[in-house]
Amino acid sequence: MSASGPLHDLGVRTGADGGVIRVWSEHATSIDLVVFADGDLDWAVERTPLARDEHGVWEGRSASLVPGARYGLRVDGPAGVEHAFNPVHTLLDPYARGLTAAADGSWRGVAMASLVDDGFDWTGTAKPRVPLDHTVVYETHVRGFSKLNTAIPEPLRGTYAGLAHDASLEYLTGLGVTTVELLPAQAFVSEERLVRQGRPNYWGYNTLGFFAAHAPYATAAAQAAGAHAVRREFAGMVRRLHEAGLEVVLDVVYNHTAEEGRRGPTYSFRGIDNASYYRHDAHGRYVDTTGCGNTLDFGHAAPQRLVLDSMRYFAEELQVDGFRLDLAATLGRDDHGAYTPEHPLLRGMLEDPVIGASKLIAEPWDVGPGGWQTGNFPAGFSEWNDRYRDRMRDFWLGDLRRERETGSAGSGIGRFATRLAGSANTFSQERGPLASLNFVTAHDGFTLADLTAYDMKHNLGNGEQNRDGADHNNSYNHGVEGDTDDPVIRAARRRSIRNLLGTLLLSAGVPMITAGDEYGRSQRGNNNAYCHDSELTWLTWRDDERDAGLLATVRRLLRLRAENPALRPVRFGRFGETIPSASQMDWFNAEGTTMTIDDWNSPEQRTLQFLAASTPEFEAFNRILLVVHAHEETTEVVLPDHEGVTGYSRLWDSSGEEPIVDPTVHAPGDTLAIPPLSMHLFRADGERPTPRAVAAPESDGGV
Repeated sequence: MSASGPLHDLGVRTGADGGVIRVWSEHATSIDLVVFADGDLDWAVERTPLARDEHGVWEGRSASLVPGARYGLRVDGPAGVEHAFNPVHTLLDPYARGLTAAADGSWRGVAMASLVDDGFDWTGTAKPRVPLDHTVVYETHVRGFSKLNTAIPEPLRGTYAGLAHDASLEYLTGLGVTTVELLPAQAFVSEERLVRQGRPNYWGYNTLGFFAAHAPYATAAAQAAGAHAVRREFAGMVRRLHEAGLEVVLDVVYNHTAEEGRRGPTYSFRGIDNASYYRHDAHGRYVDTTGCGNTLDFGHAAPQRLVLDSMRYFAEELQVDGFRLDLAATLGRDDHGAYTPEHPLLRGMLEDPVIGASKLIAEPWDVGPGGWQTGNFPAGFSEWNDRYRDRMRDFWLGDLRRERETGSAGSGIGRFATRLAGSANTFSQERGPLASLNFVTAHDGFTLADLTAYDMKHNLGNGEQNRDGADHNNSYNHGVEGDTDDPVIRAARRRSIRNLLGTLLLSAGVPMITAGDEYGRSQRGNNNAYCHDSELTWLTWRDDERDAGLLATVRRLLRLRAENPALRPVRFGRFGETIPSASQMDWFNAEGTTMTIDDWNSPEQRTLQFLAASTPEFEAFNRILLVVHAHEETTEVVLPDHEGVTGYSRLWDSSGEEPIVDPTVHAPGDTLAIPPLSMHLFRADGERPTPRAVAAPESDGGV
């Protein structure tokens, strides 16, 4: 979709003599621009009618459209079941880059736009452009990340400036992550139901403005100074993170808007052209594939253009490095409502020179028919891999429960190995392992600590009688629900956390850590804390509330991942071929011999040795051995003989509370005692073997 087509330059463009506004509405009969007094948002000082062209674009000019001006739209049109025109309502320009504040300086979320000065001095700072195979995503919340950090001045805590503070940057770079993914930071409001209950929408998945940074995440001083200052603080955060070598990815919600169902508030789209912006059935009722009351209709060109323009604005003018697309299956639904990976919006993202050069991460599902699309996005997207999440949770937690209760884990190690090696049974050869965004937890669901401490969700504090949140979590409380003083259970939980983190950070694909999991943060069993803006959801910075050993483990694992390219293949291997940047993979059982079919599938044979050798293009040759043992008894493992390997240096051992300080060296053929339920990473020393990329095992397709 060309940016120079009939839908070009929507929104306001300013110049020396004021500005021009362009708004799209297919069905409106009139649109007026209304400019308001600086000190009184109820006093309209100018009203300018817009003229319509043959493409449904309404345009007008006003000398009052200058930075700082507060303005809105009043739109009239026909009556009818699909329409919601009301010329009395003042509507938000869908392309507004700033939202106004009330006279007392508070942000009230009204449908009022404020023109901003787009200038910003980037001081020559460039985007880090972290290669995808080196990327480690850290999912966090702008407010929750720094709200409790006493190393940051109090006025900056919980703000864009707080995330950009030296203390924040030192922590993130010291941890070893490369890419900070922010929960929604485009302007949003809380749903009316939550407002009536006195609860906030903390996560922010209820977008009001697709071009404006969320004002309440700015410092009080910036909010008081207006939309210009909010934009500058957001840009300043991005610049500071870039200076530290960290990327910024925004979690963006384009699938629905804050206008909710037909009885929800009218802020913008509903009053501008309800029939064209939202999906409807033959009776004029909303088609909701998002579970949020409405769904933007991406069978129409204007909503497609809106998304691409928003993404380009944030990627180009605010220098954001990428986007995580919430409920992205909705973005690929055509004019008949069916998902297609060739949808013009998805193709438009990839083909745009700015957006296509950004990191694109799809949440590959929605709640509509045919809504589960994991593995079905086009090349160029990475996807949240829910099959990875479910398999790894089940392997370390569900299988452990079953083994304790029935004497058998119920499954072998084959499906675990398939996920470990990049999920070749989910993503095509063309896309490779980096199409898999691997995660064990996310903002939505149990924290990692709670995953090992709760069998059931505990969401009564959400005000929905514990009906909300997922019921099936693949969690295991290790024998006691919630907190316990039992040292055996506490140690077992910590071991499970280390195994899950080790699996995540040593798997092929792109790993994502949820903020706080690196030190054992708990939400007391709440697996849907979307409406809690409190210490329940904020990160703690007190040493006595953090697991120092776990934090050291994560730092160690991230360093090992960075240092060992054999853990980071870019492509899948193919039997009998040498594929550049596709690690050569060999699989051995506990006896050090090649895995058999029985070894892959038997619940009794849950010990695996995974030898991976890089086939480098840009880094030095590297080879690792990962030993996985998933039974509760100690076992003996014979380290494999392999071409070129002269020794194995143990780098990490999940059975220990603290990372290994001095690696121990072992010879091929040595027999090692492997503790129960543990992982061990070795560097395989020696000369480079004859290159030959070998594919990962493909399981039966289960999770």
